[in-house]
Amino acid sequence: MRKKSGTGAEQAGRRGRLRRAARIAGGAAAVLLALAGIAYGAETVAETGDDTRHPAPGRLVDVGGHRLHLHCEGPRSGGPTVLLEAGWGESSANWSQVRSALAARSIRACAYDRAGYAWSEPGPGPRDAARAAAELDTLLERSGETGPFVLAAHSYGGNVVRLLAGRHPGRVAGMVLVDVTDASGRSDAATGKAVPLMIGQMRLYGLAARLGLVRLAGDRLLPRNTPAPGREHAAVVYGPGTMAAAVQEAEASMSSLRQVRAAERPGAWGDMPAVVIAARTGGPPGAHEALAGLSTRGRHVRAGTDEHYVHLARPDLVTGAIAEVVAAARP
Repeated sequence: MRKKSGTGAEQAGRRGRLRRAARIAGGAAAVLLALAGIAYGAETVAETGDDTRHPAPGRLVDVGGHRLHLHCEGPRSGGPTVLLEAGWGESSANWSQVRSALAARSIRACAYDRAGYAWSEPGPGPRDAARAAAELDTLLERSGETGPFVLAAHSYGGNVVRLLAGRHPGRVAGMVLVDVTDASGRSDAATGKAVPLMIGQMRLYGLAARLGLVRLAGDRLLPRNTPAPGREHAAVVYGPGTMAAAVQEAEASMSSLRQVRAAERPGAWGDMPAVVIAARTGGPPGAHEALAGLSTRGRHVRAGTDEHYVHLARPDLVTGAIAEVVAAARP
């Protein structure tokens, strides 16, 4: 009997400990939720002052119901003007080094933010490459900048400018593609598997931004090679709006690849000057060479770096390639 009594006491003790643990966990969860609510509210209030603390370095251009941010440097004479297109999850700030280097060579260069990124206003969905290309076409038409343009793009941004070149060739005088996404179909399976991870990553970053962690930590959360404007204006450049826009683009990424694939055929770029730059480990074998082959004046360059952000690791290489295409595109 004493043994049974002891067993009952032990069971009662375990139940008591479980109840206490549940109360502690519940209390901790309540505290965390309260802190998250406070952080969310503080970030919301802080965002109302970003127009003053982090003003747009360029200007906002209406493209039909929402405005896109465009930042240009360099003289208007000489032409053609360069348009810099950022990769997935990045903005005009990522091109600041190259843009300024081109301006120092008396080449006018403009970088912009796709809808929802950094200083640009959100746009309607779906946020696929076709919609982004249509908005870019409108931006170039209404910007007051003189075309045709040399388009330089990194990563996912290559999808946008390639569609623009296919649909509005009169706007394009040349292209420089920097470690752009492979749209040939050979990477579709790998991309499809990566999409959920991409979406999850950006949602996590978006949550951190929404709770004010990006604003609080400043540039300590950013990679070392992040350009100065991205560090200075991290709360906007890598804020909740940018992360939400990146999620939307990732959700439409497979559609974007199909759109680019359908728009390109052998010889699609004619004799347009083009340089395709790839990191040492970038893309499936032959993909970038084949892309350069869409033009009789296309050239493929293998960058001496494994860094996907070639324009940050080797800005001299990318700046030189763009200057080369600008010179070839001049009458």
